[in-house]
Amino acid sequence: YDPNPDHQWMKDKTQMRPELHERKWEIDSLCYPLRLAYEYWKMTGDTSVFDEHWLAAVRNILRTFREQQRKEGVGPYTFRRRTERQLDTVCNDGKGNPVKPVGLIASVFRPSDDATTFLFLVPSNFFAVTSLRKASEILTKVNGEKKLAAECTALASEVETALRKYAVCDHPDFGKIYAFEVDGYGNRFLMDDANVPSLLAMPYLGDMDVKDPIYQNTRRFVWSTSNPYFFRGTAGEGIGGPHVGYDMAWPMSIMMKAFTSTDDAEIKRCVEMLMTTDAGTGFMHESFDVNDPNKFTRSWFAWQNTLFGELILKLVNEGKTDLLNSIMVQ
Repeated sequence: YDPNPDHQWMKDKTQMRPELHERKWEIDSLCYPLRLAYEYWKMTGDTSVFDEHWLAAVRNILRTFREQQRKEGVGPYTFRRRTERQLDTVCNDGKGNPVKPVGLIASVFRPSDDATTFLFLVPSNFFAVTSLRKASEILTKVNGEKKLAAECTALASEVETALRKYAVCDHPDFGKIYAFEVDGYGNRFLMDDANVPSLLAMPYLGDMDVKDPIYQNTRRFVWSTSNPYFFRGTAGEGIGGPHVGYDMAWPMSIMMKAFTSTDDAEIKRCVEMLMTTDAGTGFMHESFDVNDPNKFTRSWFAWQNTLFGELILKLVNEGKTDLLNSIMVQ
């Protein structure tokens, strides 16, 4: 809560509240707190945070996920905005494109803050599965809330079953891959976006075994020109998205390629590219022009800088200091 909030979105056609900066519904917004709580518990052993507020939060997350399965209509959430940006508002009076209720959870927006095309956003549904199971473990071992834990587990299993049935498709060049978005009717969007969760980043979040053969096919697909939002130029390459537009790769995607790589040479190329596309600033940017890194968006972007730090620490902890020391960047 910011005591001096930026009120530019208070005129959005949705149920705004004073404590909200922006009311774009994304599945990952409810997954990240569960992931953070779980990692905090595992690292510290501290259970004092799992009080009545924690239990209320889990119940709200369950209620919201179930509402957005859209089994009983579209639910209470709608969003519209007066804007020149197509993906900053939502079609069908703010409800989004129709979905067939098959067990997946609708996400009206992507982690990029862009509206989804088909509302069943696949990487975010995978994220929901693992996050609910982490919540269930805490509820069981810390809170003794077996019934609530079972509800989390049951929803996770339902979503996972639906993903197996609806998220996989046959690509003519890459074989079986995971779609980025589906709608339960058979429509699908084959692409990836740089923002996490993404298809590329699923093993980084712990949602997918990096050796999963369908993931490996998907990984090859998203890092190729078959992905409409993969850009390659004279200075670098990476995945972007409609949030910034053509030829603008996000360092976040290069980091996710390194995080999910088992090839030291590939990891080295990723780190080199991150270092040579910072426009000499020493910082990671939101995106850079693949032909001219001096053209970039957001001179300061804490998320990307933090992820870069996490990547370097991971490599050091894995004993890859020789790899890092071998990188020579002019």
